[in-house]
Amino acid sequence: MRKIPALFVLLVACICSRAQQTYPRNDIANPENTCYAFTHATIVKDAQTTLNDATLVIRNGKIVSAGTAAPPPDAVVINCTGKYIYPSFIEVYSDYGMPARTPATGGGFGGGGGFNNPPQITTTTKGAFGWNAAIRAEADASKIFQVNEQKAKELRGNGFGIVLTHVNDGIVRGNGALVTLGAEKENLVMINNRASAHYSLNKGSSTQDYPNSQMGCIALLRQTYYDAQWYKTKPEGEGSNLSLQAFNDLQGLPQFFEAGDKWVALRAAKVAKEFNTNYIIVGGSNEYQRMADIKATGASYVVPLNFPVAVDVEDPNDARLVAYSDMKHWEMAPGNPAAFEKAGINFSLTTFGLRDASAFMTNLRKAIQSGLSETRALEALTINPAKMLGYASVAGTLDAGKLANFLVTSGSIFKERTVIWQNWVQGKAYTVKDDGWKDLRSSYTLSVGNDNYQMELGGDAAKPTVQIMAKDTIKGDVKWNDRLVNLSYSLKKDSGRITRLSGVNHGDMWSGNGQLPNGQWIKWTAVKTKDFVAKSDSARREMNRKPDAAGKMMYPFNGYGWAETPQSANTIIKNATVWTNEKEGKLENTDVWIQNGKIAGVGKNLNASGATVIDGTGKHITAGIIDEHSHIAATGSINECSQSVTAEVRIGDVINPEDINIYRQLSGGVTSSHILHGSCNTIGGQTQLIKLRWGRNAEDMKFAGWDGFIKFALGENVKRSGSTQNNRFPDTRMGVEQMLEDAFTRARDYEKAGPGKRKDLELETLLEILNKKRFITCHSYVQSEITALLRVADKFGITVNTFTHILEGYKVADKMKQHGAAASTFSDWWAYKMEVVDAIPQNPWLMQQNGLTVAINSDDAEMARRLNQEAAKSVKYAGMDEQEALKMVTLNPAIMLHVADRTGSIKTGKDADLVIWSAHPLSIYALAEKTYVDGIAYFDREKDTQLRADIAKEKNRLVSKIMGAKKMGDRTMPAAPSFMEENFCEDDHHTGKSLLHRLEERMMETEKASTTKQITNEQ
Repeated sequence: MRKIPALFVLLVACICSRAQQTYPRNDIANPENTCYAFTHATIVKDAQTTLNDATLVIRNGKIVSAGTAAPPPDAVVINCTGKYIYPSFIEVYSDYGMPARTPATGGGFGGGGGFNNPPQITTTTKGAFGWNAAIRAEADASKIFQVNEQKAKELRGNGFGIVLTHVNDGIVRGNGALVTLGAEKENLVMINNRASAHYSLNKGSSTQDYPNSQMGCIALLRQTYYDAQWYKTKPEGEGSNLSLQAFNDLQGLPQFFEAGDKWVALRAAKVAKEFNTNYIIVGGSNEYQRMADIKATGASYVVPLNFPVAVDVEDPNDARLVAYSDMKHWEMAPGNPAAFEKAGINFSLTTFGLRDASAFMTNLRKAIQSGLSETRALEALTINPAKMLGYASVAGTLDAGKLANFLVTSGSIFKERTVIWQNWVQGKAYTVKDDGWKDLRSSYTLSVGNDNYQMELGGDAAKPTVQIMAKDTIKGDVKWNDRLVNLSYSLKKDSGRITRLSGVNHGDMWSGNGQLPNGQWIKWTAVKTKDFVAKSDSARREMNRKPDAAGKMMYPFNGYGWAETPQSANTIIKNATVWTNEKEGKLENTDVWIQNGKIAGVGKNLNASGATVIDGTGKHITAGIIDEHSHIAATGSINECSQSVTAEVRIGDVINPEDINIYRQLSGGVTSSHILHGSCNTIGGQTQLIKLRWGRNAEDMKFAGWDGFIKFALGENVKRSGSTQNNRFPDTRMGVEQMLEDAFTRARDYEKAGPGKRKDLELETLLEILNKKRFITCHSYVQSEITALLRVADKFGITVNTFTHILEGYKVADKMKQHGAAASTFSDWWAYKMEVVDAIPQNPWLMQQNGLTVAINSDDAEMARRLNQEAAKSVKYAGMDEQEALKMVTLNPAIMLHVADRTGSIKTGKDADLVIWSAHPLSIYALAEKTYVDGIAYFDREKDTQLRADIAKEKNRLVSKIMGAKKMGDRTMPAAPSFMEENFCEDDHHTGKSLLHRLEERMMETEKASTTKQITNEQ
């Protein structure tokens, strides 16, 4: 826990006295009595300690005692019989009192320059600040904080008395301020002006192009850490950088990272580990889906209660468009806080993310119904946030010496009908609900004029009910405000006409005037005859009821996931046709033995004790398909288009292991995919080879021990041929070549700079290329550009590992062979833009004939499901040997990705990445029946059939549950299709569309214009 400075203790004392010592007075001094004693209350000092019939004493805004001590002689005594007193809640993540943020227009990851606007390279902020406006370390919440009584009233109504507020804008957001929710001047409510530091992966209102992807945000944050460390050395030439200085000053504060999602939380934790810091991670509502991984971060969390609203699914045509995972998340999200408790993770609760503050208590009770204990819920709203901020000695419990921040309620705070009467902040009362402070429930003798009745006042103290026993028991309405009482009822004899009574409470008696239904005015009294006896608490019964049975957790969180993590099995596949991709070639009636994730044997009549035997008669077994060029399984764009060189960004930072395309491609026999950065800049980001281990986390998906690669690009995409407002260098193909030379020259100069230099992640990556520790895969089409890159590479002594797309490769295959490059191409794509007008379907075969290692890739999520058929096209177009064609999607990509020693062929000792096909693997009729990765059948067609039936059944259950909740009054939102954004290599951030999309639009416009002209001519 952080030590509280003596200056802070003095500040609290000044706050509590509410005397603005330095402000001039313009009235007569009127000292207040600031001592209060709340007697006969149930005092919940903390989540572990409850005192019955106790007294809370406060003085000068601080707690004096909570226990059985008699009230001080000068205290104002407040009788709290039947009432509860709790410590006020602490909101640990808010932008309370901050000015409204003006959202940035256009694209980018959480902001950015507008589409079709010239890119903004550096910040326009005036002053000695850093170059990127998304790094706002100098932001100081305390300097712009303003008391907002309307918002404060909302928060007080939900039980909060203290708020940690910050500027919710940018990747680095500066320092937060700890304030109370009192309606005083800012200097009197501010507890600590430097209470926290804040981060996110959203660049906010910044209009700069960089970063425009989530991986770019991570790279910028990572580089900022290194720059700040370097700035501590007072480097020559940098001058004053107030942003870096402020960033360093933030590091001693509690560090809050706004994630909002389980995968972002894990990415944040990786950054924290890299720089030896500890983030308090602000989650979303889906961490329960990966709780083991969340726990492994070792971080503390702030957990929102922003549960999803159910989609209206009464119309079956609407329901079929709603994703199963969305329905399942609606059902299970309220259990997210309970999952944190069960996992033993330290957490606080927050209102963050709620559009409607009134939903907070409703959702809190829903979380308790879903398994969160009341004890942990109270801790998560009081002492836990206080400890996170290092202020547990100041707030969070009702111990002596702490701020007099507390709630007065009608009952247990978590009961559905409990009312918060008052929220005391800094020793000052703020009324939350006016009516019902006094509990007047009892039996009375009601005298109205000359008539006497028995009256029962019952129900809840906050929402009383009235019954009047005449000849027939009738119900009435009662309202009171402090001592004023209003009572109305209608006797059967009055035929629906109402008697209205108004009066004053005198403890055990009421009295006043009233008017009968005939208009006659009368006197009335109600005298208490016996005390009220509470009946069983229906609200508590509701709180204690078991939550509705929910479906099982699945990994990934959709219908095609695993209830339990699959394991490799000892398996023998018998009597199949085995395409080895080795010198043995294709073997008939052969067995393949899988053990411990490896190929343990290939041959005839294999036997292994305890092995599961699969009959492979009539089946074909191949090595798993490897897609050399893919863009699946990445979050937040795969193009960091903002700069010409972005070698610092990493696809590995944003792997999304729940992309349904992983499962779909497993169904097509794919076992590994090379996830590439896009092609909109000369030197893009670092790539990531993954194995399609469906259900595992992002780190487990990565191909271990793999040589790093990076994406380069040439041609139209780089020079932005489709943009009319491009001021990003280069604009020409000549400029692309010069950009490459410049990048490598800068990297060599950086290497020569020696120790003490600023660590530049971009140049560090380029040095890896120059030192043959990272390898190039280059987007390419036109022969002139291909030869230009070969010249640059030869000049700097490096080898271009792979030319991808390479549709004019047949023209320069001899030069590529001499250079040592491989080729990963399309089977028969052509005519989709100017660069590919010379493409021919014999290209793969011609390059192979020139001795190149050739692969067929997808560059498309759908095409990857049938790469076996894409390979077969070279058999059709050029008569390529069948086994050589199959190697183009198995062994050859393994060779060019430097993993052929582990996968790509069927050989004893290699990874058991295998596919069992129903027929000849190059046939359009062949189906992948089982796809193994590391000996685990991550796809099984028989199981898939069962999963589809299970999904239909489970979805029907969820639909029924949602409809039932709607009938019970739960809010729903209109049904809408669930979409998943798909990444494309040529997505252009600057225009917001891919080149292919723009081509389609131009074709449609041309067709429309032609049709219009034809109609005009006909007229």
